[in-house]
Amino acid sequence: MFATEKLIKMALEEDLGSGDVTTLSTVPPGTMARALIKVKQECVASGIQVLGLVFRTLDPSLKIEARAGDGDRLKVGDPLMAITGNVISILMAERVALNFVQRLCGIATLTSQFVSEIEGYSAEIVDTRKTTPGWRSLEKYAVQVGGARNHRHGLFDGILIKDNHIRAAGTVTNAVSHAQSMAPHGLKIEVEAADFDQVKEAALAGADIILLDNMSSEQLREAVTFIRAEYPAIKLEASGRIVLENVAQVAACGVDFISVGALTHSAPAIDIALDLVS
Repeated sequence: MFATEKLIKMALEEDLGSGDVTTLSTVPPGTMARALIKVKQECVASGIQVLGLVFRTLDPSLKIEARAGDGDRLKVGDPLMAITGNVISILMAERVALNFVQRLCGIATLTSQFVSEIEGYSAEIVDTRKTTPGWRSLEKYAVQVGGARNHRHGLFDGILIKDNHIRAAGTVTNAVSHAQSMAPHGLKIEVEAADFDQVKEAALAGADIILLDNMSSEQLREAVTFIRAEYPAIKLEASGRIVLENVAQVAACGVDFISVGALTHSAPAIDIALDLVS
């Protein structure tokens, strides 16, 4: 939460600068009112605690009433929160607060759509590190709210040997061997494979997980058939060019995980508004 509080303070400072000249020049000091925050499209709620924290950070005297919880499925017009107190404070915090919650609701909503598309299959949707700088913890939390799993949080908590690591090491076998000898105890070793030959090499080298990168359905099925027969302990992850329209087709190939960068880098913001009501 400390990182979130720091991010909120930075966002408020960025927006306010030397002061909200519009609000300060139009609203009499001491004006009190109640505001409602409502969604203007169907969505999965996420970031309610962050939403309230923005208002409390600017003015701790504001009364915050959450009207929805993270994970709730909301219809058009449903309220997220009511805020009562100084109008100047409410309006100063409005844009920053909405920026946070619109983004997080958008990620949770898109994630839930991907999860729904593969209902009935054994595969799980996971996210990637393609996140907004500084927002990673919040965005990965929104992915969880949407019903998917988090992949590694950063470079420090998971080994994923990709094409450039393989080029630098010389071969898949060399890269895996180095990782096995140098990696911290307990971390699984995942290897990106671009074709069936690399799948076989990664399996033989001792990879725990193989990422099937940008493969067609035929290539995915070939890899799944081979691994399930010869190396059943190895998990398989599909990645690359995966969208809502084809994610079920990918899941049908029998992979364990489907990683989708779009969950965080391309989720559209949800339309959410704040209105003074009294």
